Amino acid sequence: MTFLKYAVFFFFLVIGNMTNAQIISSESSTAEPIDWSKPKEYTLGPIEVEAKETDKNVIRLLSGLTSGDKIQIPGDKMSEAIKNLWKQGLFEDVQIYLTKIIADQAFLKIVVVEKPKLSKFSFRGKVKKNDADEIRGKIRLVREKVVTDYTLGYIKNIVKDFYVNKGFYNATVDITTEPDKAAKTPHVIVYINVNKGRKVRIKNLNINGNTVVADWKLRRKMSDSKPFRLYTFWNSGKYLEDNLEKDLPSIIAKYNSKGYRDARIKKDTVYFVKKNRVNIDIEIEEGNKFYFGNIKWFGNAKYRSGQLDTILNIKKGEVFDQSYLDQKLFMNPTGYDISSLYMDDGYLFFNVSPQEVNVHNDTIDLDIHMYEGKQATINRVTVMGNTKTNDHVIYREIRTRPGQLFRRSDIIRTQRELSQLGYFDPEKLGVTPTPNPADGTVDIEYKVEEKPSDQVELSGGWGGGRIVGTLGLSFNNFSMKNIFKPESWSPLPTGDGQKFSIRAQTNGIYYQSYNISFTEPWLGGKKPNSLSVSGFFSMFNTTGAKKYVNDDEGNKIRNPNRSTMKIIGGSVGFGKRLKKPDDFFSIYTEASYNYYELENYPYFILANGYANDFNGKINITRNSVDAPIFPKNGSNFSILGQFTPPYSLFNGKNYETATAAEKFKFIEYQKYKFTAEWFTQLTNKRAGEGKEARNLVLRTKIGYGILGMYNSKVGVSPFERYYMGGSGLSGYQNFVAREIIALRGYTDNSLSSTSGDPLCARYTMELRYPISLNPQATIFVLGFAEAGNTWARYKDFNPFQVKRSAGFGLRVFLPMFGLLGLDYGWGFDNIPGNTGSGNGQGQFHFTLGAQLGEL
Repeated sequence: MTFLKYAVFFFFLVIGNMTNAQIISSESSTAEPIDWSKPKEYTLGPIEVEAKETDKNVIRLLSGLTSGDKIQIPGDKMSEAIKNLWKQGLFEDVQIYLTKIIADQAFLKIVVVEKPKLSKFSFRGKVKKNDADEIRGKIRLVREKVVTDYTLGYIKNIVKDFYVNKGFYNATVDITTEPDKAAKTPHVIVYINVNKGRKVRIKNLNINGNTVVADWKLRRKMSDSKPFRLYTFWNSGKYLEDNLEKDLPSIIAKYNSKGYRDARIKKDTVYFVKKNRVNIDIEIEEGNKFYFGNIKWFGNAKYRSGQLDTILNIKKGEVFDQSYLDQKLFMNPTGYDISSLYMDDGYLFFNVSPQEVNVHNDTIDLDIHMYEGKQATINRVTVMGNTKTNDHVIYREIRTRPGQLFRRSDIIRTQRELSQLGYFDPEKLGVTPTPNPADGTVDIEYKVEEKPSDQVELSGGWGGGRIVGTLGLSFNNFSMKNIFKPESWSPLPTGDGQKFSIRAQTNGIYYQSYNISFTEPWLGGKKPNSLSVSGFFSMFNTTGAKKYVNDDEGNKIRNPNRSTMKIIGGSVGFGKRLKKPDDFFSIYTEASYNYYELENYPYFILANGYANDFNGKINITRNSVDAPIFPKNGSNFSILGQFTPPYSLFNGKNYETATAAEKFKFIEYQKYKFTAEWFTQLTNKRAGEGKEARNLVLRTKIGYGILGMYNSKVGVSPFERYYMGGSGLSGYQNFVAREIIALRGYTDNSLSSTSGDPLCARYTMELRYPISLNPQATIFVLGFAEAGNTWARYKDFNPFQVKRSAGFGLRVFLPMFGLLGLDYGWGFDNIPGNTGSGNGQGQFHFTLGAQLGEL
């Protein structure tokens, strides 16, 4: 019997070592020895399991052994059972005992020792909080997770890769564990020990073999692998292998654009010159320069070859440029390419393939083969991802409708319209066309991701020498029809695309202002005709005096020291999208009324009395910008006219002898403004998966304004004049019914006369770069140069006689607060009578909103 025990032990021990476990015979009740050369079949009896925490039935199930099964001893099934348990990664030790044999029945016992579970983990070393948070998101460790060797190795690799991707190539990571003595069951504390070392940067980028393109031009193409220099502080110069692999093709692309289609990189070498510095050597083989030869079209039936030649616009003898050829065939940013020509006419299944048919000397002849296919019609259009905005709000902006011919331009335009709504993350807008070649149709699915669009303004500012408090609420995706349905309040009725805002501002008795507005963008729900209604009340009290006081006899009288102006106003506007000249045009008309009541108010010609302002407004715009917060492309043109009735031409008053109160009882004026704004993306950097594409954008704008009169005897209205200078914003305005135009670098209103001017011109140029395009916090920096001026007399108007400034700034868009801006500018020109502005002096400016005055 002793021999039997040792023999069985030895045999199963050999097998167990193969699986890092053991199969052991502990005892046997049979007197007949086992012949290991002749396996014998047994029936498994009840299987005993010994484990501390793991469910015993689960262990039996994982082993693959079942009571009543037929099993050969010796045999492979026992080894397989151990392998099955071991590969779960849950156990430190696995043993299977053959406890006894009765007749032809074998009894087994499975003994496992569980691996410890995670109690907690922490970082050691100089690990920044942001880095630690990001690493936690990557390793995803949770309490009670079984800590295996694989887990520890996985953590080490993730942390190591994290720091390598940040340029810390010499970073070391060591994972240690420590038993958690406070836990009742086996648990461990995992320590992630990090030594980042110093960031590895690029010292020199050496390029050899280039004779056609200068070194500096090729280095510029290495956008993410530039040498570190102190004077280029915006370039970290860190070395990343992935960045180098991504940048090298841009060098070849540069050569290809110059006709060197066979250019190649013979080798690239990276080597350390210091512990934290590397050199990169790139050796180039330029090859020969090639030119376009004859280009022939095959398979085109819809359009003549001559028409296609016009769009391709490549002449024989021009330098061969594969990227330009691809752009003209497949995707020109302007939309003027062969694919757009066909796909905008329903040819979704269209395909074009250029082939080189002859290369003679330095000339390449091309045959361009085309498959036009048949026109595709749109079958189904669906939207996914809108969790708050109602479907009908999205579908009414979609240009692709079932039954229509497929047009790629309609899809691009739809994405633009959805982005302009302001309800969705423009970086996450997606479209998936699913062609059905069998029936010539296509299904289109738009994917959107909601972002916060409502805004809360709760702020304190400084104006007029006093603290001004503001509370404002703007709901940009409101639903008026559900306002009386309690179940729709979450927390407010939303989803119908309406806009509702209410705002209050005060500093106590000196200033109070309240306004409310509502806009329905699709009046009636069938056409994009908007209806806007607004109302406001403002009161200015320059002395802070009470309305009534007691005289010497104790009688209540109106306070003669009180200086106030009250304004009550309202407007109704109607907007309509136009189809001609194109559907980027729109027209907006508005009728408004403002009532002014002045008492000892010294800031106008009319100090006492009241004035009525009935005016109509018409504004024609063409807006093709691609995004509302950070536009990259497009333009915005606006022509506005604002008119009051010409009372002086028919009321019979003698304005030469009329008092100010009589003259301005009914205000008359005619006002015109023109603005033009362009956005141009200067770089074309494409984003990697899950990253943002950050490109330089140039914004240019011009604006002119004129306030005219009907009657020279009445003169220019004291209301609606232009004031220029500063940020165009103040938390507290003593001056109302006037248009305040920003010009950064100068103090507020410093470029205009004290009573305002009727003529204005302004020019702006900004270079913008995004720091974050996240809709939760869109951030971009800018540098600006601008110029402008106002003129008191028409004959003095000179659009080139302007005050100049330049500076830099920051813009932050927070959904709850809108667009916030901080600028610092230097005014270059002298301001007569104002030594505190201009002459190269700098000014800080804080702005709210995207516009610095309408001009």
